[in-house]
Amino acid sequence: MTQAFPTETHPTTGAPHHHRPDANPTGRRLATLMLTALGVVYGDIGTSPLYSIKECFRREFGLAVTPVNVYGVLSLIVWALVLVVSVKYVAFILRADNKGEGGVFALLALILARQQRDTERRTRAILITMGLFGGAFLYGDGMITPAISVLGAVEGLQIVTPALAKFIVPITFAIIFTLFYFQYKGTAKVGGAFGWIMLAWFVSIGVLGIMEITQHPGIFRAMNPWYAVTFFPAHPKESFVVLGAVVLVITGGEALYADMGHFGRKPIRWAWFGFVLPCLLLNYFGQGALVLRDRTAVSNPFYMLAPPAFQIPLLVIATLAAIVASQALISGAFSLTQQAVQLGYTPRLNIVHTSSEQAGQIYIPEVNKALAVGTLLLVVAFRSSAALAATYGVAVTATMAITTMLFVVIARQRFGWSKLKARTFLYGFLFIDLLFLASNLLKVPHGGWVPLTIAGIVFLLMTTWKKGRDILLEHMETSSLPMDAFISDVARRKPHRVSGTAVFMTSARGGAPVVLLHHLKHMKVLHQQVILLSIRTADVPDVDEQETLEVEELGQGFWRVLATYGFMEQPNVPDIMKFLNARGVRTRPGDTSFFLGRERLIATGKSRMARWRKKIFALMSRNALSATEFFSIPPNRVVELGAQIEF
Repeated sequence: MTQAFPTETHPTTGAPHHHRPDANPTGRRLATLMLTALGVVYGDIGTSPLYSIKECFRREFGLAVTPVNVYGVLSLIVWALVLVVSVKYVAFILRADNKGEGGVFALLALILARQQRDTERRTRAILITMGLFGGAFLYGDGMITPAISVLGAVEGLQIVTPALAKFIVPITFAIIFTLFYFQYKGTAKVGGAFGWIMLAWFVSIGVLGIMEITQHPGIFRAMNPWYAVTFFPAHPKESFVVLGAVVLVITGGEALYADMGHFGRKPIRWAWFGFVLPCLLLNYFGQGALVLRDRTAVSNPFYMLAPPAFQIPLLVIATLAAIVASQALISGAFSLTQQAVQLGYTPRLNIVHTSSEQAGQIYIPEVNKALAVGTLLLVVAFRSSAALAATYGVAVTATMAITTMLFVVIARQRFGWSKLKARTFLYGFLFIDLLFLASNLLKVPHGGWVPLTIAGIVFLLMTTWKKGRDILLEHMETSSLPMDAFISDVARRKPHRVSGTAVFMTSARGGAPVVLLHHLKHMKVLHQQVILLSIRTADVPDVDEQETLEVEELGQGFWRVLATYGFMEQPNVPDIMKFLNARGVRTRPGDTSFFLGRERLIATGKSRMARWRKKIFALMSRNALSATEFFSIPPNRVVELGAQIEF
């Protein structure tokens, strides 16, 4: 018989259960969420004024600093923020949540959950591939954003005191090194300050913009989209190149969607339209007005907006804001990796929960080291925000195009959009995304290859792991014995039974696990109670309590247990055992042994994967975190049985 039991508390690692945000917060709760969202969601897009406009007028682009050109660039910036961020992401994309969670992997999980007909397998595979590439691109952003944001902030030193310019790279290196070094402590203690830092930042840049706009109020004419439209025929070559710099103002757009699970749609939308967007526009208009008044200010219009007495405080606030923006991307990479592990696209990794109150506060040492090394190498190699801007944008625009295509699929499937409405959205926004992507592809020889290379490596590793695990699971299932036949054999042979409980961890949920067969073959005994435990990851962030655990009694002292977790949750075997005790499957920790299989993989030419990828898979498998550590199983209660598998 099979029973589905509800849980009072989800059996996780002792870390908090994944709470969904309020659907419709109001009053003080809404204000608190909006403030917190400033420190998490808007760090990346909020620090774009540090370098965006000066990049649009780089000498290499050949764009003269004339009033018409300034209006044209500002108009492009305004309408990029309006169309891409305000309309596409805030108005539409935020609607496509997976039980409250957002991000490209949440979209991928929704597609994975869909029951497809055989004729749709190819389309489904293409969509999954796009989703994986979208996730892979974000790792490149996780390296570039800290480097370009902190460099852009610290470069204010050369405005304050030109003699200090030689210290920009060492100071940036030290800040970023310190940021990554203290990741293991988590952000729970300082996270409350992030919102206030970004509040001070947005107020500062908004006020600075207003101070300059009052001297040239006509700058608001740049809101007229006609300046953006006429900019292209007036400068056919330069305008296309400039788009690669304009995209810098929307690089944090994907974060709006990815971080939705922490705050919900309403606080993110209200914070954007009510505060963030106005402050950004005021600062961009202020920089434009300054450049019209003093063309030499185009070298660093952001810092030259500030009066001399405020430049040092602005430098401090900008550096703090850059650190906040970096932290948001680093934390996002940790969260993305956790989802990839749970969805089966990454080997088991050590996931450390750094807060007992907030489920999203995690730290993954391996990812932290990789991001730290990559980011510091970028700082040393490129040495300025201007040089790093050549690496930025390729991954962002590719991810945006992928999100557009995946959203249209979900909109047709979930929201019942008509073909006309879906195609209008797709063609309209995909045209914008691909236009930005095409302009950024010009950066590939000058540094744009960096995020593409990172994404390619990550994609290769994720797909290799997924395919290898699928092949290995097929092999194990074909090597197993049907459970009914095994139980009948046990009833007939009556092997010696010893006291206690044996828990066999198995990914195959059909037949008898290979490790159980090996145990009985070599030990000639069975425990009085045998539990076959499988842990499954659902295509949702968290699983409803009544669906968490399924228990089936098989007879002869055998039980099959299926524990289901969401891709934002962390399984914990000891807590599962406690839950089973509460539901009638009696076990005692001191009398319970856990049996795990450890496979030694030998690459051969017998399976559906290239030999070189098999070797990569075998290497990843050897370096994966052991099931004992990942599932928090007491190591002194674990018995591992080795097996040599050719695949």
